[in-house]
This record gives sequence, C-alpha cells and structure tokens, in this order.
Amino acid sequence: MRNLYFLVPGTGKRYACGGLFAELKTLELAQQLGSAEVVTYEQREPNTLFLDDLLQQPGLERSIWVISWGFHVPKLVQRLRPYNLVYHAHSSGYGFRLPGDVPIITVSRNTLAYWGQHCANGLLFYLPNPIDESFTNRHQPRDIDVLVQVRKSSEYLLKTLVPALESHCRVVCLDHFVDDLAALFNRSKIYLYDSAEYWALNRVSEGFGLPPMEAMACGCQVFASVNGALADYLDPGFNCQKIGVYSTAYDVERILTALQTPNPKIMLPEDLAPYRTKNLLPRLAVILEELNRFFDHRAKHPGDVPALTQPRLARLYWQKVMAKVRPKRRSS
Repeated sequence: MRNLYFLVPGTGKRYACGGLFAELKTLELAQQLGSAEVVTYEQREPNTLFLDDLLQQPGLERSIWVISWGFHVPKLVQRLRPYNLVYHAHSSGYGFRLPGDVPIITVSRNTLAYWGQHCANGLLFYLPNPIDESFTNRHQPRDIDVLVQVRKSSEYLLKTLVPALESHCRVVCLDHFVDDLAALFNRSKIYLYDSAEYWALNRVSEGFGLPPMEAMACGCQVFASVNGALADYLDPGFNCQKIGVYSTAYDVERILTALQTPNPKIMLPEDLAPYRTKNLLPRLAVILEELNRFFDHRAKHPGDVPALTQPRLARLYWQKVMAKVRPKRRSS
C-alpha cells in the first residue's frame, strides 16, 4: 500500500470550516488502515509536513497525494502532475475539469453524479463523511425549542422566520464556534438549516451538509433545505421537513406543530450506520486497494479511453446530425 499525503492549505483557525474538519476525519480513517499524513501548502505549522519541503525528498512517486480544496485544485494538479494524484471531492461546480488518470473520491452521491458526467473516463468512488460517535441521543430534557446556526443560513431564515418564531417559542441563534455541538443538539427540539442561498451565492454545491445529520443523530427534529448533497439522506416528510415552503405562516405553523409532536421524524440508528466509522473503514480499505491497483496499471500502460471534451462532443453531435440527414437525401 502506498503512503498517503492529505494536502490542505493549513489546519489553523484561518482555515477552519466543515471541509477541513471532514478532510481531517478522513485522514484519521486512513491512518487506521496504513500510513497517512497531513501536508500543508500555504501555512507552515509545527510538527506538520510542508509541501515545499516535502517535494525536495526522494521516492515520492510511490506515494498518493490527496487534494481537496476546490478552488486550489487546478494549480495543485498542475504542480503535482508527475505524482499519483487523487481528488477528494466535497462540493461540486467549481468549473474545472480533471484528466482521466486522476481518480476521484466523492463524499456524496450528488457529487458522484456530477463527476460521473464531467469526468466520464475517470476512476470514481463514493466515501461519505463520517459522523462522530459523540453525536447520539442522550435522552435528556431539551430546554431549547429551536436552534439555528447563523453561518450559511439564508436571509429569509434569519430576518423573517426567526423573528416570527421568537414570539411563540425559545429560539437560540448560534453565531460562534462551540466545543460540544452534540450537547447543544441534545438540548434542542428542532434544528433549522437553510443553506441553498449560501451555496447559490458561492456558485458551488452543498458538499455533504453534516449538521442536519448530526442533529438527527442527537434526536433533534430538522427543518432544512434539500439542496446539493443534502438530498443524499434527507427525506422530507419522513425523516425531516422542508424549510422555506410557500409562506412564513406555513413554516411557523409546521414548526410549532412539530414542537408538540412526541415522536419526531428523524434518521434512525440503522439509517446512520453507513456513516459511522466502523462501516466506513471497510469501504475505504476497498477504495485504497483499488487506487493502488490503478496506479500500478497506469505506470505500465497508456490510457486510451477518450474524455467527453467539448470538441469531441461537437464532433459526435454533427456525426449524429449527418447520420439523420443522409437517409433523407437518398430517399429524395
């Protein structure tokens, strides 16, 4: 098995986000199966490999380099082209294309479908983000009626729906980092998550959307948008409810009704099982084995499966058009 290098710009507060945390969680999974290390390429950090230094070392052709930071991917691919590259794809829609010899591991089926279309000759895998075991229902009293995380929330949610709810129930808006989000979910009855506007403004997709899953794992009802990868696991009417439907009054009515519902609609333990570490490790082991086999093959054989490039698609389109025109000419 080849050594794995997980490339991130940095691991400090400046880079803190869901994508970074998810990448480091995947690194931890990989470390249970073999040699895997984090490598930063923008910020030097104590006791952490730095890309510029690492590239001076010999024998790197036997390693696998995992890149993930969407906006940085094209430059990293260009810089590390001689090596065995893997793209760990979270969000989709960044607009770049990848050569067919760069395998892609996607964290959602939504992103898997995107790359299945945009890199049809590439090696693709699906490995969802893990949900930590700390996110579980502690069966304790819940003193928060409605919980909202301000970051990524829509203008409608923060400026219209929350004020409309505040006169009816206790609403808590979280605008800072907390060490134990699982504890907060266990104190809450309902969690509101509306990220469609945020991702539309940033012109990329919701890569996974872990918070609604974490909330449901803690026994908290969820009202959420169903954009991007949220559609992987959210099932409106069955394990959650759709937010931002038709009118503020309709949202308020449904949320207040849900507060009085003794049996919330949430993901059950069996629904969450595929996202737990113990079930992701065997899946990652299969993926790593296949990656090693692929890079062994690539070292000895050239690729000959054509990509769906724009020039090729244009040629195929005109071939299709001409194939329809010729019979008409003969019959006339």
